[in-house]
Amino acid sequence: MTFREELALQRWDDHRYYHHSRINQSLHLVSAISFLGAYGLLFVSPAAAALVGWLFAMPSRQAGHFFFEPRGYDHANDASHEFKEQVKVGYNLRRKAVLLLIWLLSPLLLLTNPTLFGLFDQPTGMVDLVHNIAVGWLAIGAAAVVFRTVQLFFVRGVQPGLVWCTKILTDPFHDVKLYYKSPLQLWRGELYDPIGPHRTA
Repeated sequence: MTFREELALQRWDDHRYYHHSRINQSLHLVSAISFLGAYGLLFVSPAAAALVGWLFAMPSRQAGHFFFEPRGYDHANDASHEFKEQVKVGYNLRRKAVLLLIWLLSPLLLLTNPTLFGLFDQPTGMVDLVHNIAVGWLAIGAAAVVFRTVQLFFVRGVQPGLVWCTKILTDPFHDVKLYYKSPLQLWRGELYDPIGPHRTA
């Protein structure tokens, strides 16, 4: 496949396997808009961008996956939840749980070692401490993308890794395009995308 073909395939698999719930889709729309705001803030205040990303965009995005996506057998795609978790290109639920745990526990490191072994200036107040935590979160987010991209180089190949990295970075733009109607569809009582979960056992 060409790069663009594989990108389209990864996006389609992500949608059909993991975005059946209209609630999840709506939360992804909220997340996407938040991430786009964070992208803009990166050029003005990277720390503020990290706060928006980790406190608004990521929780809304992951809540949709953890709490609203059905986990029964997916008859529309003829796939079990276990199969989908196994073939997930990016971060499946188990990997996401590990990443979120690292994010949640990371401030404890700065509370016990405020300069992080000399990487930060000694904070003189709460604003400085929050700034350092935010910068740490930004580093965690970047590391998570780089780590999985390089990992995919070895387990799937260089192109799949680069495609996934491109997909992750452009997901906010694509999600707005894909899910901008989801809140209205949810308001009308459509709990699931017609491709899936209402047909799952």
